[in-house]
Amino acid sequence: MNPTTSANGHSMINTVRELLDVKSFRDHHWEGSFADYLDMVRRNPKVARTAYQRMYDMIMSYGYETYTQFREELIHYHFFDDPFDNGADAVFGLDRQLMDLVQVFQSAARGYGTERRVLLLHGPVGSSKSTIVRLLKKGIQIYSTTDEGALYTLVWETDDGVMECPMHEEPLHLIPPAARPAVLAELNAHNTAEYPVNITGDLCPACRHLFRSLMDHYQGDWGKLIEHVKVKRLILSEQDRVGVGTFQPKDEKNQDSTELTGDINYRKIAEYGSDSDPRAFNFDGELNIANRGIVEFVELLKLDVAFLYDLLTASQEHKIKPKKFAQTDIDEVIMGHTNEPEYRKLLANEYMEALRDRTVKIDVPYVTRFRDEVQIYERDFNNRTVLGKHIAPHTLELAAMWAVLTRLEEPKHASLSLLQKLKLYDGRALPGFTEDTVRELKAVSSQEGMQGISPRYIQDKLSNALVTHGATGCLNPFVVLRELESGLKHHSLITNERDRERYALLLNDVRQEYDEIVKNEVQRAITADESAIARLAANYIDNVKAYTQRQKVRNPFTGRDEEPDERLMRSIEKKIDIPESRKDDFRREIMNYIGALAIEGKRFEWSSNERLRKALELKLFEDQKDSIKLTSLVSSVIDKETQEKIDVVKARLVNNYGYCDICATDVLNYVASIFARGDVKARE
Repeated sequence: MNPTTSANGHSMINTVRELLDVKSFRDHHWEGSFADYLDMVRRNPKVARTAYQRMYDMIMSYGYETYTQFREELIHYHFFDDPFDNGADAVFGLDRQLMDLVQVFQSAARGYGTERRVLLLHGPVGSSKSTIVRLLKKGIQIYSTTDEGALYTLVWETDDGVMECPMHEEPLHLIPPAARPAVLAELNAHNTAEYPVNITGDLCPACRHLFRSLMDHYQGDWGKLIEHVKVKRLILSEQDRVGVGTFQPKDEKNQDSTELTGDINYRKIAEYGSDSDPRAFNFDGELNIANRGIVEFVELLKLDVAFLYDLLTASQEHKIKPKKFAQTDIDEVIMGHTNEPEYRKLLANEYMEALRDRTVKIDVPYVTRFRDEVQIYERDFNNRTVLGKHIAPHTLELAAMWAVLTRLEEPKHASLSLLQKLKLYDGRALPGFTEDTVRELKAVSSQEGMQGISPRYIQDKLSNALVTHGATGCLNPFVVLRELESGLKHHSLITNERDRERYALLLNDVRQEYDEIVKNEVQRAITADESAIARLAANYIDNVKAYTQRQKVRNPFTGRDEEPDERLMRSIEKKIDIPESRKDDFRREIMNYIGALAIEGKRFEWSSNERLRKALELKLFEDQKDSIKLTSLVSSVIDKETQEKIDVVKARLVNNYGYCDICATDVLNYVASIFARGDVKARE
């Protein structure tokens, strides 16, 4: 063997050893007597929390922040940002729905009744239902490894060997019912924790069998029985099937309730002599192994009716019925998720009234806020995940814009377009509309987000576009919009031709919006001379001030007082469609805005007011575009001086707006064609 190779191998082994936390490993494998555990509960009552209490505390341990949106106070829980995997499962734009979910956990933790319900996440496909449950499962596993989230179970040591409780139950179940009030009184005497220690339920069949055998052996001496019990730290793990379960429905003919509640181990019947001996039973159903944690039911409403009856008892009574055994206590969070068609079937089935009555439904819609939808795609398509290819500015934004538009209902306001509604929902200001307007729009559109295009469709098309067109080194909006449109013909979830046509028309709206966006960007790149636009702004403000105060303006060249330059002011105001009849209102608005800033001790800048900024940029662009001759890009002849000016604009797009050389050239050619078309229309 090469000595160098061997040395490298030992070096890597030592690196792994140093990275592993031996102390944590020992803490996670702590064992002690039952007396040690009682002392631990007295010092730290949190170790005896229920599954719902632990779940709620786990979410709250990551903190939260409150914010106001459209005059409504909302809470953002940091847990749902996925602090475990750098946001891989982060949930965006669903703070209101997650508030409802956390409130259910809080109510259940306090024993107000929701702990006896099945939590059902309901929404369209791809709306983050399974992501939310996956986060909760991931979180509770990690929480169980911390000091704050520690929990314990019991192990039996007898002459026949060692047996760990197959359902990982709470060690306090060992205390006989007659002695529980006295023990609880002592445990809670100095309890300052949020929850009192409580003991609900009894031992599982396997532990109960050993308990009775030892009690018979020691003639009722519980103190000697307890000497056979060890308490050990319990680490929840979905992979090890400890405290985290997942049930996925299969073909109805092959479903078997033993998948939920365990089954007989026929090989052990000969050893123990009876199929009703708990030692000959595998308590490994999903409801068994999820005890002390959480169980997820994928597509819950596709379950066979017999399964749903088991679920009702598990939620309402916190008990399950393994074959051949009495009802067995469980303590776990039961969550399921389903889509709209399956839920409509539940509502139409009168025999499922009992399930509806025991279900807490939480709607999980698609995102209807543009910036949240953008975050979904930026998480998967960014410079870390997409290597060797550049994603042009606005590519993801346009895809997100179209997705959100498909989910919104047409506004009732005659003067409001669907695109304007999207902008209002995104928190942007539009003239004539207030936060109260947005609240009214949301109030009459309660089903928004429950239909439309799924994020998965967008993600699939972005992936296709990257693979198919990525050879150029740059993915631009034109390619993505074509990919989105062509995919509509074969979209399996669009069964209504009218919806297909509507979605295609919305793509045209997105293209028009993109035209405005890139025109503005190119205009800004052309008018990037800060000093020139600042001079234009100062000149305009001087004239507006004189106009509103009925004064004259001092001409800096002649030194004479002159009337305000009406031609200059109107040339700027017309750029943002201020009519002649409203010019006085606009000018007073600007002066009032400047005065308000002054009262707050702030200085007015030309870019402070959004409408004025746009007007100034358009005016300066109009004055300068002829010198650049942008429309010459669509022809084959460009003189050297014009090319140099165009190269300067392209450099500004690259340096200031996130373009690469390829997409900067594309967007300049595109905007040039827009202006060329405009020139043709003007001549016509």
